[in-house]
Amino acid sequence: MCGRFNVIDNPGLRQLLQELGIDLQLPTAVNIAPTEPVSLVRRDQQGSSLAAARWWLTPSWAKEVDQKYSMFNARSETLGKSPAFRHPFKSQRGLVPMSSFIEWRPEGGVKQPWLVTNEQQALAVAALWDVWEGGEQPLLSCTLVTTAAAPQFEPWHKRMPVLLVGDETDRWLNNSCEIPADDPLFRAELKTPLRLQPLSRAVSNSRHKELQSLQGVGDVVELRQKE
Repeated sequence: MCGRFNVIDNPGLRQLLQELGIDLQLPTAVNIAPTEPVSLVRRDQQGSSLAAARWWLTPSWAKEVDQKYSMFNARSETLGKSPAFRHPFKSQRGLVPMSSFIEWRPEGGVKQPWLVTNEQQALAVAALWDVWEGGEQPLLSCTLVTTAAAPQFEPWHKRMPVLLVGDETDRWLNNSCEIPADDPLFRAELKTPLRLQPLSRAVSNSRHKELQSLQGVGDVVELRQKE
């Protein structure tokens, strides 16, 4: 995680954006893949803003825009060490709102895609961003932060996105204050109940952008927080 996600305009996602100070509706986008444009929320002294960013971080010091290294995800354990992530982690943190993401796990010799969301169908995923100015136009790009999977999620994947909840959102977006590398927001815990449902394997092809490709083909699995 995270290799694909979806943005479906719904009441939960609209409410999340309002809580973030964004008075806009996001257009529906299905099966978003790395290198494609995503909606990035940033915050400064003037308030919150929404911008289109390329989902694959290009560091400001990079010689060119390429995919030589996997930069669409950033492991939380490396944020303070990696040359690509160290500076953005200090002062260029944002988040990517989404309604769900897709994860794959081996089942019967094939990789079965699963749709992952919560009751509100609104997830706030921690992100880092940077601006590369080596081309004709500045390029805003971002990466999604991942952490070790909560025990309930491990049967699907060993990693999961850093889902921001409660005051974690404001803390993460407040770039005037640094976040410790061992901050509890990176904990491998289920912060919100999740709903998982298998999808048709056709969605594994990122060219499938139809809303119907997200229709479930099996029973929903509920993951609950530990009491």
